[in-house]
Parts: sequence; structure tokens; C-alpha cells
Amino acid sequence: MQERTLPVYPAGSVDVPYVIADMDELVADDTRWGEHSHPTHELLWNERGTSTASIGPRTWTITPMVGLWIPAGVLHAGLARAGTWYRAAQFDVRDAPALADEPVAVKITPLLGLLLERLRDTTLTSASRGVTESMVLDVLAPSPHALVVHAPKAELLRPVVDALRQDPGDQRTLAEWSRALGASTRTISRAFLAETGLGFSGWVGTLRAHRAVELLVAGSSPEEVAAATGYASVSAFGAAFRRVTGLTPGSFRHR
Repeated sequence: MQERTLPVYPAGSVDVPYVIADMDELVADDTRWGEHSHPTHELLWNERGTSTASIGPRTWTITPMVGLWIPAGVLHAGLARAGTWYRAAQFDVRDAPALADEPVAVKITPLLGLLLERLRDTTLTSASRGVTESMVLDVLAPSPHALVVHAPKAELLRPVVDALRQDPGDQRTLAEWSRALGASTRTISRAFLAETGLGFSGWVGTLRAHRAVELLVAGSSPEEVAAATGYASVSAFGAAFRRVTGLTPGSFRHR
């Protein structure tokens, strides 16, 4: 694992000579970025593969279809596997209004992707670049389907979280975990809800969706992903996946 260290910048602490600047990298080795922050707002998405960004107890999965907006000055860490081709657009805080005051998922539509790609053209006139930047800001919008898992910190839930992170296909029910932990199902459910905003089954479904996205983007078939994430059939997996992501498994596999 390659470890990278980046500086911590407060929002707007560095003057930048652009409104939107884009960069990309094809990651040759598994790479982890330690906690850092930018003086600019940042939009992350991938051309190929999946990566994650962690902010506090929340971890977002970033794909070619769902990106992540990170406001300037917000501490975040990242992880990308070898072969991931990621993109990062930096937005000047003076001229680009914040999409949101907190991290938020962004749907990378074909139009948004084309506009961001056009900004890489070094032959654009100032006028053309300004028009394109304005269009990016106009079409940029939060996605209602964030691929985010909130990691609960309660000691009671640690065995559940560790087991399901290791194997999202773990079939143990809430009642079975209740017996294993010596706590009532109501206590466990309340602990999940208090820390993550989701009940036990909702949290498990979200965790499984994250793992499913990684497998689908890597080329696994829906049948293979359904088996790996604990679903009895492809149809059951597809329905659960759509509830979390709003998209079909096939759409991720295609990308």
C-alpha cells in the first residue's frame, strides 16, 4: 500500500488562478491518502474503478457514476485500488459558490462529464472557458442516492460491524446477533439508529450495496455479486441495490 501525505489548508487560504481546474491519475498501486484538506472545493469521481473518501465516521464510495463534493477546508482521507483512474476538479471559493456546506454525493451525468472534459482543452479562449465553467456550475447538483456508510462507534455494535465488513454476505439475523451479544433486538436496533440514522437491516443493506458496487465495477456478474453479498437470488439483490442506489446493478457493471 502506497501512503501519501498532503497538507491541511483552510478554505480560501491560497489564491488560485482559475475557477475550475481538473486533474486525473491512473493509480498504479493501492494508494491511501492521509487526512488533508484543500483551499478549494473539490469534486471527486472516477473514469474507471471505485475509490473511497472518509470524513469522520462516514465513508463514501466514488464511482464513474456517483462522485463526491467536498467543501474547501474539510478534512478527508482517501483510498484507491491499483488500476483506478480518478478525476478531481478544484473549484475556487471566490468565484464558484459551494454546492453544499457539507460533503454531498453528485451524479456524474453525461453532460457534466463532457463539460468537465472540455475544461481540459488548453486551446479554449477565456470567453469559451468562462461559458463552460458557468455551465458546469449550472448543471452540478446533489444526488439523492449517496453511496455512504456511517461506521457506528458503539462498543456493543463492534462485533457486528467487524463481521459484516469482513463478509457482507454474513447471514446472521438481528435475533441471532441479539443472542450472541446478550442484548435485546430493540437495544441493538436503537444503537444503530442513534449512530447511523438507519436500523440494522437498513445499515446492512447499505454496506452490502457498497461492496456490490466495487464488485460490479470490477466486472463481476450480478449472479456473483448476489452470492457474495448474501442475497438468495439476483432479483432480490437487484431490488435491494436499487433501493440504496436508485440504479440497476447492470448500469454499474456496464460502466
